[in-house]
Amino acid sequence: MNTYNPLIALLIFLGLSLLGYLFFRPNRGWYWLIKNSSRATDKVIAEDILKRLYHNENASNFLNINDVVRTLKQDEQMVVESINKMTTLGLVKMEGDIVRLTKSGSDYALRIIRAHRLWERYLAEKTGFNKSEWHQRAERKEHELTMDDTNLLANTLGNPQFDPHGDPIPTISGKMAKLKGVPVSDLKVNTIGRIIHIKDKPDIIYKQILAENIHIGSIIRIVEKSSERIVFHSEGEAFKLAPIMAGNITVSVLEKDVAFEEDVLRLNILKENEMAKIIGISKELRGESRRRLLDLGFVKGAEVSIDLLNPLGEPKAYLIKGTSIALRNNQASKILIKK
Repeated sequence: MNTYNPLIALLIFLGLSLLGYLFFRPNRGWYWLIKNSSRATDKVIAEDILKRLYHNENASNFLNINDVVRTLKQDEQMVVESINKMTTLGLVKMEGDIVRLTKSGSDYALRIIRAHRLWERYLAEKTGFNKSEWHQRAERKEHELTMDDTNLLANTLGNPQFDPHGDPIPTISGKMAKLKGVPVSDLKVNTIGRIIHIKDKPDIIYKQILAENIHIGSIIRIVEKSSERIVFHSEGEAFKLAPIMAGNITVSVLEKDVAFEEDVLRLNILKENEMAKIIGISKELRGESRRRLLDLGFVKGAEVSIDLLNPLGEPKAYLIKGTSIALRNNQASKILIKK
């Protein structure tokens, strides 16, 4: 025979009430968290589609729905539903099976690109994150920044025209500075130029360029060109690249009468018992990292030599202004010297 226990009934009631509160609590309950998460996912997918369409249309490459699904690597149904919603909202339009941006969609895409490139600039100048991390971190942050956040960030950074890769940053009105340059793969032997842009896509090629320690702002001279490789000299080093890699590096060609200083080197090349003078710091180094080196005495005209070698290779200790400063090769490579 079942007996009614008021205490157990009360505990069950309280337990169910607590679960109900946790699930439906306004704005913070599990139900709302799940719902808001779904909305956030929808927003990210929509903005990624708009950005992908913008970059492709800007290169005169027009995508159909299958192309969009394949390049985004998202759930196919969610991508198709997002395109349908954006068609209704007037952000995209269908021309046969081709998905095209409308003026509103293009303006929206530029706002996302503006947020992305400004955040990369912020990471480069204000944080210690490695440049291999900038793009992925900006990919996440671009969806979180409101228009007001983005404008405040631009003002904080001094309204820069270019991100740290050399890509132009859209203004509030959507205007962008033009990138005037030539891919390294198109240059003739003995051409001298300054690196102004390094593409951060596709990721696999960008990582290979990073591994070569090639810097924005460096002056290069082409010394060899073939269908297999392109070789250029820069800052005391020879760089050998496959043409597909060289095509992702853009330079501003310098006048023929500009002297290419073969004796300008990177500090990491300096050998024991050699003395050199600081010429400057690469434009690749920005913000706090740049100021730190300047504060440590690595200023133009200062004399520098190796104070202590590391049996493991790095860091090395450099003697500058009577002080021994330890630097890793990656840091020393951004300091330019003349022996």
